Amino acid sequence: MPSPRLPRLLVLATALAALPVLAAPPIQQQMTPEEFRAAGLDKLSADELARLNAWLGRTIETETEKAATAAKKKVEDDNRGFFNFGSSEPVRSTLAGEFRGFANGRSYTLANGQVWRQVDDASLAGVRLTDPAITITPSLVGNAWYMSVGRYGTRAKVIRIK
Repeated sequence: MPSPRLPRLLVLATALAALPVLAAPPIQQQMTPEEFRAAGLDKLSADELARLNAWLGRTIETETEKAATAAKKKVEDDNRGFFNFGSSEPVRSTLAGEFRGFANGRSYTLANGQVWRQVDDASLAGVRLTDPAITITPSLVGNAWYMSVGRYGTRAKVIRIK
């Protein structure tokens, strides 16, 4: 089961991405007078200083937007498969260890650390694979996820448990 914190994390990441970036104070207000002089910035004309401050503001805004977008994507990706939360992109990974076919109630640990449990009666008897590639895709309707292994056409309905 997902943590009750998960929806709050997504809300926070989304809110951070949507926040207007506050204008950074001019560099001369961020530095002590000694630091400002030591950096040689006191030699700039008023126009040069204004251009430097404008560039710094744009850089801070761009980097803040990148960080907020990356944080939102990480929260979505880390929580993919928990109910209707997170990204609905397919999960592509490998199973850690040996795969011995599908069986209802069986748990599958992926190389990325996720753990999924089979919740249907799909079977794939007689198959033994080591560290096989898997794909877990969401259903087109509802909140079901289906795991397929390698090139086999059989898919098992799974839920994410970790």
